Amino acid sequence: MRAMILAAGCGERMRPLTDKTPKSMLEVNGKPLIQYHVENLVQSGIADIVINHAEFGDQIEDYLGDGHIYGARIVYSAEEDKLLDTAGGIVKALPLLGDEPFVSVNADIWTDFSFQQLSDLCLDRSDEDRSNRLAHIILVDNPAHNLQGDFSLSGDKVLNEGEPMLTFSGISIFRTEFFEDCSSGIASLAPMIRQAAAQGWVTGSHYQGEWQDIGTPERLQSLRQGFDHM
Repeated sequence: MRAMILAAGCGERMRPLTDKTPKSMLEVNGKPLIQYHVENLVQSGIADIVINHAEFGDQIEDYLGDGHIYGARIVYSAEEDKLLDTAGGIVKALPLLGDEPFVSVNADIWTDFSFQQLSDLCLDRSDEDRSNRLAHIILVDNPAHNLQGDFSLSGDKVLNEGEPMLTFSGISIFRTEFFEDCSSGIASLAPMIRQAAAQGWVTGSHYQGEWQDIGTPERLQSLRQGFDHM
């Protein structure tokens, strides 16, 4: 199984910290955010990793290299001309991801989630009970900046409405068929998940462990202070 780390975001809300540094390279406890994901994936048995990047992406490549020092095999998908957003970035990288289900994770989160849980799902086409499932997403309790949530769960079925509403964590596993109607270019993942959920093609899990969206300097500082008190 392969994984894709989405690291092409420009980090507008993180300025001035991202004026000369990609958001995924901001450090927590002396380690870039993206390194936590690489190490977590490898520990979960997922060593083949694709990373997309844009502005200052050379810093990511220079730091991680081909991934061998982490036990990973890393290749890169550069978005040099324009940012393609989440789904667009995945579509561009599909030739690097192969034909099998793959894990996707946003680079700008911090979590202790074990990706082994997604690897175990596998989205097996031969499983008749899951034959229509194209994606499985991880949902978390709503943080202060997203109190309205994104999706709900009925059993393991993801719904666009319901109670309680939960927040999409940025962690998921997809079959490549999920993107077969997505043309190349700029495209966002969230509307695609909503459309697929309405068709009954998306399942999910509620993760209640450590998870933070590092979208502002204040949230980054809060995470850093948390490590200082450990």
